[in-house]
Amino acid sequence: MTRARYTQVSLDSTPYYHCICRCVRRAFLCGKDHYSGQDYEHRRQWVVDRLAVLGEVFAIDLCAYAVMSNHYHVVVRLNQKKAKAWSDTEVADRWMQLFSGPLIVKRWLSGQSEDGEALKALEIVGQWRERLYDLGWFMKCLNEYLARRASKNKGHA
Repeated sequence: MTRARYTQVSLDSTPYYHCICRCVRRAFLCGKDHYSGQDYEHRRQWVVDRLAVLGEVFAIDLCAYAVMSNHYHVVVRLNQKKAKAWSDTEVADRWMQLFSGPLIVKRWLSGQSEDGEALKALEIVGQWRERLYDLGWFMKCLNEYLARRASKNKGHA
């Protein structure tokens, strides 16, 4: 039985992790599906491109990856020290490359927030900092993107 990533990840033990994500119900991630005749090879580049984006945003170093016909592998290094060294503004800027972010943080970034708002904004940014070296969030940002794009482009390049 599988266990949630957060129960398996321990930065005290090691910062390096190997993750595998498989497609279900004989679905194809990339390559030619001989049953349906569909060619999904264009999706391989989606994975590579998204890994590059996430590598720039997260404090997670991509050590290796392999994209197969129905699954992919990633070997990553969680870099907590790097994330903790970022300024609050840099954390917010990085997170908001992937997500829109709440108005309270946008107001704080533009210098328009009151003291109470600023404290709440910094609390939110602190949560984002932890997420930016969290393996679960990294994989979520990869898998959700791929699933949404595949659903949107059903059978199209």
